Amino acid sequence: MSLPTVLGDSAVVAKRNLIKIKRVPDLLVFTTIQPIMFVLLFAYVFGGAIDPTGGGAAYREFLIAGIFAQTVVFGATITGAGLADDVKKGIIDRFRSLPMSPSAVLAGRTLSDVANNLIVLVVMGLTGLVVGWRVRTSPLEAVLGFLLLLLFAYALSWVMAWLGMLVPTVEVLNNAAFVVIFPLTFVANTFVPLQALPGPLRVFAEWNPISAVTQAARNLFGNPNPDPRAVDPTAWSLVHPALYTLLWALVIMAIFIPLANAQYRRSTSR
Repeated sequence: MSLPTVLGDSAVVAKRNLIKIKRVPDLLVFTTIQPIMFVLLFAYVFGGAIDPTGGGAAYREFLIAGIFAQTVVFGATITGAGLADDVKKGIIDRFRSLPMSPSAVLAGRTLSDVANNLIVLVVMGLTGLVVGWRVRTSPLEAVLGFLLLLLFAYALSWVMAWLGMLVPTVEVLNNAAFVVIFPLTFVANTFVPLQALPGPLRVFAEWNPISAVTQAARNLFGNPNPDPRAVDPTAWSLVHPALYTLLWALVIMAIFIPLANAQYRRSTSR
């Protein structure tokens, strides 16, 4: 099929998924409530302990980029859960019977979840402003920070798309993703400076791509490290976090876009 046809079919599938959010608003409500809770809990429960002299104000600025990164990473699981549900209900078989591009189903699914992540980031950004987060750089740099977060989430959504068509149920997908994503987002610089981590965990966190996307966002937002012991990072991944994040995103998409499309062609109604 021609590229315009593929793009048109993808747009139709993306619209279908966005309409589903409109008709089942609980999906968006609970997606936004969790990060708001994290912002408030970490900002006011842990902020004073980590930054006692400033009452947690500096930590709240440091925190928001980490919450952004954690949220978009967990948000990628929506792609896998949606596809797992479509496979289980036989909707994928219906798509296959239509005169449409096979790749449009996955492309439309992942694109719609980018839109969902964008909405969530807007809500979280407003919440961050309420608790004291500020962007200390130019509007262009701030936009680049958000775009980098969305690109990384988009890449991860292809991993989840592949998993979503492998597992038998949505519950299995959610449990499997949680087991992997939860430690990755916490063994990183998302919530605490790396100086607080012991040796082996610190090395892992320095090369963890979630640390890189968080650090890149902080740099682009102009949010400093509140830890008085902080020193400039020496690991290449954190000295060049934006480039490291881009490399990870490209590698993930290069591997999992073909895998997901191949699995889509093999998948059958469960």
